[in-house]
Amino acid sequence: MDTRFQSFEEFWPFYVKEHSKKSTRVLHFVGTTAAMACLAGGLLTKRRWLLAVAPFAGYGPAWISHFFIENNRPATFKYPLWSLKADLVMWSKMAAGKMDAEVARVLADEAAKQASKPEPNGPVRVDGPAGAVN
Repeated sequence: MDTRFQSFEEFWPFYVKEHSKKSTRVLHFVGTTAAMACLAGGLLTKRRWLLAVAPFAGYGPAWISHFFIENNRPATFKYPLWSLKADLVMWSKMAAGKMDAEVARVLADEAAKQASKPEPNGPVRVDGPAGAVN
C-alpha cells in the first residue's frame, strides 16, 4: 500500500481492515496484554529481562497473525507509531466488547465507498439510433 496517511483518523480504517479476521485481533489482544504485563512486571520488580521480553511478547503473536492468518504485512513496518496507538485503541475496544462492531462499521463504510465509485472508463452512453454507442 503506497498511501501516505496524514492523520490517525485516516490510518484507523486501514488498520481495521488489516485486522478484519477475529483470530488476528485475538492474537493481537493476547500479545498486547502480555507486553503490558511484561512492562508492568519489569517496572514493578526491577527485572530488566521482563522489559526486554515485552516487544517479543507483543509483536510475536501479532506478526504471526498477519503472516499466517491475514496474509498481509504488519502496518508496524511502515507506520510504527500509529500502529502502536491503533493496537492500544483496538485492545481497549476489544476489552469493552466493541471491536467486532467497529470492524463491521469500517468494512460497511469501505463497501459503500467502493459501490459509489464511478466505473474506470465511465458509464457507456447510448445515443442516437438503436445500438449506436458514443
